[in-house]
Amino acid sequence: MGKARRGARQVPRPARAVPDFTHLPERIAPEDMTTTQDVDPGPDPRGGRDTDTEFMLRNAGF
Repeated sequence: MGKARRGARQVPRPARAVPDFTHLPERIAPEDMTTTQDVDPGPDPRGGRDTDTEFMLRNAGF
């Protein structure tokens, strides 16, 4: 129990590849970052109701 093998050596791991950031890609203009897809506005989260008035009426006791 606990005997080490003689002659067994650990294989060294290869060094990690370090990214080369000395040459960066060309900058992208903000005009080129805009989407070209048509988008629809999101649905009304209140469903067209006046939730502030409903809250007041519920809690005012009317």
